[in-house]
Amino acid sequence: MTTPGGIAVQLVQGLLLAFALVVILMRPYLEILRRFGFGKRISEHGPQSHVVKEGTPTMGGLLMLMVVIGIYLAFFPLNPSTIAPLATLALVGVLGAADDYLNARTGTGIRVRQKLLWQVVVALFVAWQIQNTYAITALAVPFIGPVEIPPILYVALAALAIVGASNGVNITDGLDGLAGGTLIFAFVAYLIIALLNPVELRSGQITNQPFLAILCALIIGALLGFLWFNVHPAQIFMGDSGALSLGATLAVTALITGQVLILPLIGLVFVAETASVMLQVASVKLRQRRLFRASPIHHHFELTGWDEEKITLRFWIVSVLSAMLGVVFFLATLDRLA
Repeated sequence: MTTPGGIAVQLVQGLLLAFALVVILMRPYLEILRRFGFGKRISEHGPQSHVVKEGTPTMGGLLMLMVVIGIYLAFFPLNPSTIAPLATLALVGVLGAADDYLNARTGTGIRVRQKLLWQVVVALFVAWQIQNTYAITALAVPFIGPVEIPPILYVALAALAIVGASNGVNITDGLDGLAGGTLIFAFVAYLIIALLNPVELRSGQITNQPFLAILCALIIGALLGFLWFNVHPAQIFMGDSGALSLGATLAVTALITGQVLILPLIGLVFVAETASVMLQVASVKLRQRRLFRASPIHHHFELTGWDEEKITLRFWIVSVLSAMLGVVFFLATLDRLA
């Protein structure tokens, strides 16, 4: 495991195993969802073209989470770099699954304030755990290097990143394959960073993070398996069980690698989607006028005549480029972190 070759083998094995299990289990999982009526309720405020998606099984994220957590616990040891991401997957996944269940049963999920409260509690706990494990007193600033930060301010910033990324991915999850594809590219970027990044533990030991990279590989494999069924026309939707938990886990991964400041670049699509909603709300309240035809911005492009597949693929392209730029920013700063 300590040799580069051994790590590479386990990365590929984990990715392929997660992909295969999701693909194999998806058929019976779909039957269970249909039998118990876990179909997506389409909002009347969205594009009319989405009406045909009414009743499509949702909660696909739950299967991915079970596969990822199950494989990791079965074949890999718990490690300081993986405790927080696994806990985040589980804790936020429970919230998302409950929201998916209520949405399928009643047409309305958990109230926004209640959902946000749970996210904040989990985010603060995980942020504290990360700070405590790595004794973080500085942030890695691109092209500059470490900049000191008080622990309490770090915890607050970390919790904000976790909640923001969680909701950003959830907002992006509005077209077939959109959130799944963009998440893959973001996790690939952090897989590379985890393999190359020297991190100091509280004990003073300097280490890279191969187990965190393996967890990223498992998530990537599970997402690829999910996309097999989620590309247009989708046979299943990710749901909050996947979007909320995977978004939060992406931020936790960024925090553990110490590269949270490049998360907005690597997750540029998520940032743009969230910003479009915020700008739309602000414009309506302040100017009584819409800035976009609809928000999030992928719906704006739909209403301007872009096909769903075109929007998804173009957003994927942006995600590839932003993920590459994020890794470049990390590499440009690496010497200053050593």
